[in-house]
Amino acid sequence: MTKYRRASRTARVLLPGAVAVVLLAGCAQSSGGAASATGSTAAGASPTTAPSPSGSPDTAPSPSGSAVTVTPAPAGKPAPGTLLVSDFGSDTVTFVDPARGATGSVEVGTAPYGLVVGKDGRAWVATAEGVAVVDTTTRQRLALVPYETDAGPVTTGEYRGGGMGIALAPDGRRVYVGVNVPGGNGTLEVIDTAALRVTDTVPVGRRPFDVDVSRDGAEVYATNHDSFDVTVVSAGTLEARRVEVAPYGTEGGLGSWLKPHYTAVRPSDGKLLLPFEGERLAVVDPRTGRTTIEPMTADTHQHGATVTSDGTLLTVGTGPIDPDEDRGPSLTVRTPGGAERVYPLEGPHEDVAVSKDGRTAYVTGGFTRDGYWDGLSIVDLDTGDTRRLEAGSRPLGIVVL
Repeated sequence: MTKYRRASRTARVLLPGAVAVVLLAGCAQSSGGAASATGSTAAGASPTTAPSPSGSPDTAPSPSGSAVTVTPAPAGKPAPGTLLVSDFGSDTVTFVDPARGATGSVEVGTAPYGLVVGKDGRAWVATAEGVAVVDTTTRQRLALVPYETDAGPVTTGEYRGGGMGIALAPDGRRVYVGVNVPGGNGTLEVIDTAALRVTDTVPVGRRPFDVDVSRDGAEVYATNHDSFDVTVVSAGTLEARRVEVAPYGTEGGLGSWLKPHYTAVRPSDGKLLLPFEGERLAVVDPRTGRTTIEPMTADTHQHGATVTSDGTLLTVGTGPIDPDEDRGPSLTVRTPGGAERVYPLEGPHEDVAVSKDGRTAYVTGGFTRDGYWDGLSIVDLDTGDTRRLEAGSRPLGIVVL
């Protein structure tokens, strides 16, 4: 029987100062969490056309001062199985061969977070400056769509303003991006993918970590970390309603670590799956707002989540809130029936994608908090074998091309 340590963990919602600084310097909101600005360009002031591509590699400094190589594209489409990651520690996205590592990068904008790729091969990347549009065949940035929302100065770090979660409508005509406004509620911005401009904005909760779309495209879901909720938005009318998702309550407010991070939409019935702490899976019916709780077994703080077409849920465990109580980083693979297999990982990770054949998981090591590393963990889901691959600069979002 899975034990719920909520009596002890509720008492630890607000950690003692020294422990909180060492273990979790970032997941909860703080007034001083934003990194210093890396430039004077305001969000929304970026050009909407890409610089002309170079015929030779360029080296561009990342915000941390390290060099990132920007490589022109090889001829033709990306090889099947190529990965694309967003380099939160830089201003690029990086193409990754799972066997060999990075094969080139494209400049997109400051501190890219989430990304999504359409059937046409265009990638949409949520950066601090706007949503970048990348042709994954030619490896060129085609445009940078500025936000309508005033998210403050362009900065880096976990609490930076600008785009976070991002999703594409099933018909490819609209992109939905959650825009973080430091110190306040965020917005969901709707981008017309043909016109390359924002057409609508919808108020949502605080720090929209993730954005998802229902399979029929009728609803959009913004998962708001700092307000303990999901905003359910009608794609047709843009009417929005709040659904609280707080299986441990909201005690501690902005100082709590027990908040929603990422959501997966279950294919079988459209319900929302939100993992919490490797202990509880919140299953939310977006139509009624009702939440049921199912037990989980990893006993670790959890971030990224994705679901395969057969309903298998994969969830990233980032590590313990309290090392005396909780387990380390891991990847949980949960069958539709609720059986779980937990794969230990070395060091914190953030998000996950699955190979087309469903046999391999790719877990990004970027992490929104301290402790990140520049690479991926590649997990063989049949054998459990795991290897680390250096690639990217603090990679967060990931897709399989």
